[in-house]
Amino acid sequence: MTVKKTALAALTAAALTIPAAANAHFQLSYTPEVQIERPGDVPVKLIFWHPFENGHVMDMGEPLEFYMIHRGEKTDLMDTVAPITFQGADNSAAAFEASVPVKRAGDYVLVTVPAPYYEESEDIYIQQITKAYLNRGTLPTDWMEAQGLPTEIVPLNKPTNVIAGSTFSGVVLSNGEPVPGVEIEIEYMAAEPDMDANSTTEPTVSPMPGGAVVAVTDADGEFTFGIPKAGFWGFAALGSGPETEHEGKELSQDAVIWIRAYDLQ
Repeated sequence: MTVKKTALAALTAAALTIPAAANAHFQLSYTPEVQIERPGDVPVKLIFWHPFENGHVMDMGEPLEFYMIHRGEKTDLMDTVAPITFQGADNSAAAFEASVPVKRAGDYVLVTVPAPYYEESEDIYIQQITKAYLNRGTLPTDWMEAQGLPTEIVPLNKPTNVIAGSTFSGVVLSNGEPVPGVEIEIEYMAAEPDMDANSTTEPTVSPMPGGAVVAVTDADGEFTFGIPKAGFWGFAALGSGPETEHEGKELSQDAVIWIRAYDLQ
C-alpha cells in the first residue's frame, strides 16, 4: 500500500482551509449536461484552469489519452480531440475539445490522461488524471467501478446526481490500493465554460477566504465532503499517484474527479 503523510492516516476526512493552496490547478473535462436524454455526440471541453477563482488558464499539452468506459468497454476517443484556444478572464491558453458518442443507456466514464504540465513557479510537473461522468436513461452501469488508472478517485455516491446539502464520499487509489492521509483539494466550478465561444463566463460565487478547501483521506483512503451548492464540484487528490518524477523534476501525479450536484425541486 502507498502511504503518504502517515501522520495524518488516522484522521477522518475533514474540510479545512489551507492558505498556501490559494490557487488550485484543476483539469476540466466539461460538458454542460451530464444527464443525456437523446443519443448523439456530446461535446466536451478539456481545459486546465482555476474555475473557482475564474483565474489563470494554463497551456495544456495534447492529452496522452482520452477515452470512455461504457458497460465495462473502453473506447478510445483521441480521434475526436482537437486543439482550441480558451479565453479566461485574464489570459488565453491552449486547450482541447472532443466528443463522446452516447448511444445506449448507462454510465459513460470519461478519462483524461493529460501530458505533465510544468509549473515554473514551483519548479515541478503536474499531471492530473481526470474522471468525469455522463449518464443516459438513469441506468447505473459503471460509476462505482475503479478503472485501473495509476491513481484515481472511486466515487461512493453516484456522481451524476448528488443532492446539494448532502455529502459526497470517495476513496483514493494508487495502483489499486487505498491511500491514507492524502490531501484532497476541492473546487467549485464557479465559472463554467461557454461551449460556443470557448471562453469563461461570469462566476456565480466568489472563492472561499483562506485559500483552497481541503479534505484529508482517512486510514481507508476515504473522504467525505458536504456539498453546499448545486453545480459542478471537483476533487483532486494531490500527489496520490505512483509516479513522482518527470524529466528529472518532481512530479505531482494527482487523481481528479468531477461530480454534478442538483437542488431538490
